[in-house]
Parts: sequence; C-alpha cells; structure tokens
Amino acid sequence: MRYPFLDLGKLNAPYADIIKEAACRVVDSGRYIGGTEVAEFEKALAELSQSEYAVGVSNGLDALRLIFRAYIRLGRLRKGDGVIVPANTYIASILAVTDCGLTPVFVEPDEHTHNLDTKLLETAVTQNVKAILTVHLYGRACYDKTLADVAAKYGLIVVEDNAQAIGAESAYASPRGTYRTGSLGDAAAFSFYPTKNLGALGDAGAVTTSDPQLAAAVRALANYGSDRRYHNIYEGLNCRLDPMQAAILRTKMPFLAEENAHRRRLAAIYSAEISNPAVSKPLVDSPDRAVWHQYVITCDKRDELAAYLTDNGVGTDIHYPVPPHLQPCYERYASLQLPVAERLASSVLSLPISSCTSADDASAIASIINRFSK
Repeated sequence: MRYPFLDLGKLNAPYADIIKEAACRVVDSGRYIGGTEVAEFEKALAELSQSEYAVGVSNGLDALRLIFRAYIRLGRLRKGDGVIVPANTYIASILAVTDCGLTPVFVEPDEHTHNLDTKLLETAVTQNVKAILTVHLYGRACYDKTLADVAAKYGLIVVEDNAQAIGAESAYASPRGTYRTGSLGDAAAFSFYPTKNLGALGDAGAVTTSDPQLAAAVRALANYGSDRRYHNIYEGLNCRLDPMQAAILRTKMPFLAEENAHRRRLAAIYSAEISNPAVSKPLVDSPDRAVWHQYVITCDKRDELAAYLTDNGVGTDIHYPVPPHLQPCYERYASLQLPVAERLASSVLSLPISSCTSADDASAIASIINRFSK
C-alpha cells in the first residue's frame, strides 16, 4: 500500500465539474480584474470569519505585508517598531514584518502545542513593541486570555497569521465576542495556496478585519494605492485577487466544513492509535476546534522515522526544518538563543491528513508508526 502525503489532483477531483463551471463563468463574464466573483467571495469570507470586511489579495504573504503597510500608512505603526512573532513559524510570517521595516521580536513556542508560548509574552514587551503577530500554526488557534490581556494592557495591535487555520476556533472569545480565527485580532491574513484546507488553483490570499479604515487602506494599497480610478493616495502595490481564483474558492467554500471535519476524524485516529513511546503527538486542548492543516508528531530520531515511513509507503513532510532566525537571509538573528524552536525544527514530522487520506489509511499509518524502533 502507498499512503501519499498529499495528491492535489485527487484532492480537487470531486470538485472538477463545478471548478470548470466557475472558470467558464469568469471567461464568459469578460471581467478579468475585480468584479462580481471577487466581491461575492469577499462577502462569503467575511461571513465565515465573523468579520465585517474581507479584502481579496494575491497571496498570504502579501496579505500580511498589506496589513502592516496599512497600519504604517494610518499612523498606528512606525518603521522600526517591534512586532512579537513566534520563533516557530513559516518564514513568510517574518518576511512580512521585516519587509515593512518593522522589527521582529522572537518568542519561543510551547514545546507541546508548537504555537507561540503566551506565558512568555509579557516578558517580551518593551517600549518599542507595538504589535503581536499570532500564528495559528498547523490549524490550531493561538489565542487565549493571556494574549488578550497582554495586548489590552500594553495597547498592542493583534494581527493573526491565519494561513493554516481557516474555520478554526479559539476556546477564548475575542473582545468582539467572536471565537473564529480571522476575527480574534485586529486584522488577519489568509492564504489559499493549493495545499491549504481551502485551496485555490494557484496563489491567492485575503485580509479580514472589522476596522473600516484598515480595510479601506488595505484595499487601496493592493490596487496601486488608489481609492478610486487614477487617484492614488498611497504608494501602493499590485496585489489584487484574481477573479478566476476567487470564483474557484467561492465554489469550493461550501465544502470546507466537511474537509475540516474529515481532518478532525483523521487526527482523532492518529491521536488514539499511535502508541509508540518514541513518538510525541500534538497537544491540543480543544481538538474539535482545530482544523488540522497538519498533524505534526515529534521524534528524536525524526530522520530515521521519516526514512522508515518512506520505505513503508507513507509520505511525510517537515513543517519546518529550519526556523526563520537560522535562515541565511536572516543572518543578523542567527545568534539568538531559541532552543525550543530549534529543537522542534529537528524533530517535527507531518503525517498525511487531508481528503486524500481515508480513516483506514490513518489506522494503517498509525500501526506502521507503532512498529518503528529507534
């Protein structure tokens, strides 16, 4: 038997006919920038995320960049300001901060949840820190009373990197009374990269917020800085969401709840059936609130386990093998002491978890893992 990590063709096959219909709808419309498809997708995403506004953009990284640029243009952030970031994240989270001339302030993750350790937040706050970038890593909300209290106490902007957690919920309510990721902070960035729980057939992203000024600034910045045709209020960018991708995402969105539910079923099987003492399973307080973009185990002999699984037909991946502060482009941060993030980078391993994997597959993979001996 073969258990591929992810097969995008197989993942999208059930939606092939309606995706083609959506594509034809865009072709026939004659509207290839903006238009109804983008507007309707934004409306649906705002409702899903329990936010007042959604702005479709080109990808997840641009979504984050636009949020920070908008806050700078609105005078709520200044270049050089510090942004607390988790040391254990995909590099895009950090690239968005530094690209806008802001300063990342790295905070270690919790070794068991892999998300930012909120108990360390207050010690990272200095006079220069003006924002927190919380990353809902692997589809698990990183938001709790401690984070909310620290943000309120010091007047910090809370930005969510929601690239991996569309549809997830926090056990703790935001100041607005919402629980859904995308509405917990002041603004949130989404990615619809093809591998996501809701994936486009190319790059796509979005920003959600309930702040009308921020929404307007993001929309303008993404469209050459213009608030109306040929009237540019900012030095902007071209980061608009393509209507073809918007149509595809709008077509697939009604199936997101079932995709997330299937991932929860697979995660429950892994959590119940993996019993190898050499393997640590992810710790999640509320597994039914997570959407399990990845199911990530840890093992001191990660590379040996990955090779063993490959030999037994199980595809795996590593999210992520090098923490951002040790990437060559961030040599200036290489001396930081972040042992938890570095330890996770050397031990994490992602198992198959998507609609390409069946419940029987998950049980079989758990059995294979249980036979591994380091």
